Amino acid sequence: EWWHSPNLFIGEETAVITLPELVNKFGITDIYAEEQYASYELDLVEKVMAALPDTRFHFIWGKTLYHKDDIPFEITKIPLTSKAYRIPAAKEAEPRELFEVPVTINSVKEIKSNRFPSCSEYGFDEEEYKLAAPFVAGGESAALERLDYYTFKSELLTGYRWSRNRSDGMDYSSKFSPYLALGCISPREIYHKVKAYEQTVKKNQSTWWLIFELVWRDYFTFKGMRFGNQIFKTEGYKNKEIVWENDPVKFKRWCSGTTGVPFIDAHMRQLNQTGFMSNRGRVNCSSYFVHDLKLDWTWGASYFESKLIDYDVSSNWMNWHMQAFEIWYTNPVHQSNKYKAQDFIRKWIPELSSYNNVEVLIPWEYELSDYPKPVEVYSKWSRAINLIKKIKP
Repeated sequence: EWWHSPNLFIGEETAVITLPELVNKFGITDIYAEEQYASYELDLVEKVMAALPDTRFHFIWGKTLYHKDDIPFEITKIPLTSKAYRIPAAKEAEPRELFEVPVTINSVKEIKSNRFPSCSEYGFDEEEYKLAAPFVAGGESAALERLDYYTFKSELLTGYRWSRNRSDGMDYSSKFSPYLALGCISPREIYHKVKAYEQTVKKNQSTWWLIFELVWRDYFTFKGMRFGNQIFKTEGYKNKEIVWENDPVKFKRWCSGTTGVPFIDAHMRQLNQTGFMSNRGRVNCSSYFVHDLKLDWTWGASYFESKLIDYDVSSNWMNWHMQAFEIWYTNPVHQSNKYKAQDFIRKWIPELSSYNNVEVLIPWEYELSDYPKPVEVYSKWSRAINLIKKIKP
């Protein structure tokens, strides 16, 4: 069955079934698509091509800011540190110019379509449907609107460097990640907009930092291409063995946002309901998962993959890989105080909505029976706990 708007066709089946149906029905001779690099996606492409032996396929690389053919490294020799990649790449490569948007385009041949199915047809009720609504509208038009809003309309970009570590709201960060992950906008589109902003509004640490994030995304992509399926393995591409406890009860509590650590639980509940989590939340939730709960990092990466609306293969798995093997511990109790997370916690954990600014950060220190006790209160949290107790309630 098919549902479509003038620009988007939605089919119920996989591409392996859907594309041959379209090709056969309309005599399609050529298919143009984004070039893929990760194993699951490449496997799907291979199956589609096998199902369409007489169709010509054209794959275009567009995922990264710097084209993979322009960087001063062979993929098999991508450096192991970001600095060793970033500096030569910035000196020797330049983001390519954007293509002109077509003024006219041939209309898509009419496809018989049906009413878009009710959520109840797939076993969900209206309340579940509303809760699952994405926090941003999809599509290229919405992506370009968000880009224009965050730069020239609001000039929020000027303060990005200092606001990006917050956890709640739409404007503390760009929210470009879902659009990048789903191909609604290219990193080059963002890059050229930021460069125009620097010329006419403000050039500062924030504009540099946003471009830096795009370069970092490139680095993880190319590094993921270098190491392939090794980035999905427990031992990682470094082939490093760590003894994990892998307690399924602890894993379930982390997934459901019931660890008893408010800063962790609020972020996990936000993820489960919206499909999004701030960078600050991802750092803390992954650090707690790996270093405190001592769970296999690939479990956490897989859970994020299943939930994130901005899921990107390399960004997700390489960030988790770094958390497991390279990054120092992040203290979630200290971070909740440092980033003044009281209101964020109250929003996502209704059980704590009536508690004061001290209790809401460290509820286990008080007799609050309607919120779970932590899996464990670690001695390394003691200093942060004592500092929080000095806050004015």
